[in-house]
Amino acid sequence: MGCALLAAAGSAAAQVEVFTVAGAPVTHVPDGVDVIEIDKPARLDKQLSEGLPRDKAAAAKAVQKRLSGFKQAYGSAYDGLLRAWRLGVERVPAVVVDGQYVVYGQPDVKAAVAEIRNAQEDGS
Repeated sequence: MGCALLAAAGSAAAQVEVFTVAGAPVTHVPDGVDVIEIDKPARLDKQLSEGLPRDKAAAAKAVQKRLSGFKQAYGSAYDGLLRAWRLGVERVPAVVVDGQYVVYGQPDVKAAVAEIRNAQEDGS
């Protein structure tokens, strides 16, 4: 696995971010750490369009009604996707610490953070 340096703007110290997709669950996520599923916008699109009536006017009305409940979810989903893009996340799962260090492919978040901290100590 190994950790890599990301080219990103500075972040708050000890910030941990986890990026994954619905089919790649992560484990041992510390309290207060958000898990961002970067495929969530596409899944929301699918939910929004499921089971719509064939009639265009009725379908448009149904989508408008559904959208009111989706606005916050879409905002959050796209914020997470944008954050992954800004950090340069290349694959999932990805555990990012301080916006600079990343471990790819490790689904155990605590183990990934420990790997990053060990690499930092060895490099000091």
